[in-house]
Amino acid sequence: MPLRIPPELWTGRQRQGGHTVGLFTPKKPALIGVDISSTAVKLLQLSQAGGRYRVEHYAVEPLPPNAVVEKNIVEVEAVGDAIRRALARSGSKLKHAAAAVAGSAVITRVIPMASELSDDDLEGQIQVEANQYIPYPIDEVSLDFEVIGPVRDNPDMNNVLLAASRTENVDMRVAALDLGGLAAGVIDVEAFAMENAFAMVADQLNVGRDALVAVVDIGATMTTLSVLRNQRTIYSREQVFGGKQLTDEIMRRFGLSYEEAGRAKRKGGLPESYETEALEPFKESLIQQISRLLQFFFAGSEYSKVDQVVLAGGCASIEGLGPMLEEQLGVPCVVANPLARMSLSPRVQAQALAQDAPALMIAVGLALRSFD
Repeated sequence: MPLRIPPELWTGRQRQGGHTVGLFTPKKPALIGVDISSTAVKLLQLSQAGGRYRVEHYAVEPLPPNAVVEKNIVEVEAVGDAIRRALARSGSKLKHAAAAVAGSAVITRVIPMASELSDDDLEGQIQVEANQYIPYPIDEVSLDFEVIGPVRDNPDMNNVLLAASRTENVDMRVAALDLGGLAAGVIDVEAFAMENAFAMVADQLNVGRDALVAVVDIGATMTTLSVLRNQRTIYSREQVFGGKQLTDEIMRRFGLSYEEAGRAKRKGGLPESYETEALEPFKESLIQQISRLLQFFFAGSEYSKVDQVVLAGGCASIEGLGPMLEEQLGVPCVVANPLARMSLSPRVQAQALAQDAPALMIAVGLALRSFD
């Protein structure tokens, strides 16, 4: 579904079951970005000086299998424990965090509203309108809205963006952060964390600002396509496919445990047949999935091609994937590095961070919320 929310979701007015909930104190505390994926928790803390960002603290902590399934938290205690371990290992002393819900868990609508409405009247009217658009009982939903500007050719009306997620999606992330020793400062949407982080890679691309850029985030179990123009998300879609398929194939073919297979995938040591029997077929399947995601976008829009592909996520750095995808699509393809222009604190391990950089887009986008 197309997502056009500016990256302020659930940070100003939030409504839960008809009650406005303020997640903020007026003076906002610094935030550590916490990306909760299907296989790991990624923590990132940034600082800013002289217009340049610096990585202060960072850690990646694996999650037990099935603690998070398709971006839904199933075992909140296991996720909380992983956050606590990652926080301790990172060395960060921050107490507030930014996390995100998956785009598929969010419903968005742009609704025209009379521009003369006061804030209170607008809030009441949004509550009425929300009942028409949200397929859940209103007391089970967290709502947010933002006035995004006048309706074209009708200055008496404003376009108001309505965003809604089931409260349990938000609450599970808040609870996991709490168990990990962090208070929720922001609950964002992954698509907009990705958009935030894209600003860090945009100047590494050889395309104009108004070019269509497809960011493909290949996670363990989900691949997400975000299409951006003028550095704004115009389309986002998720597909159930990711690096776990390769891990499962390694387990099956070579008789390894889940942990052994994951380690071998990253560090090597597999038989020569690995490339031909497991890796190459996986890359071909992945390219098919990416092509299919792009076809969904083309079918529902005025566009028939993109100008640039940016690969992100844990599988982005698979050797040869970029050139294969470039050849298949006929479009330039690069691997994302949102940290390329950032300096590093001496306590951060540069080599480990460089290896993880393509998988840190969402963590970077969340960490950047400190500087709103």
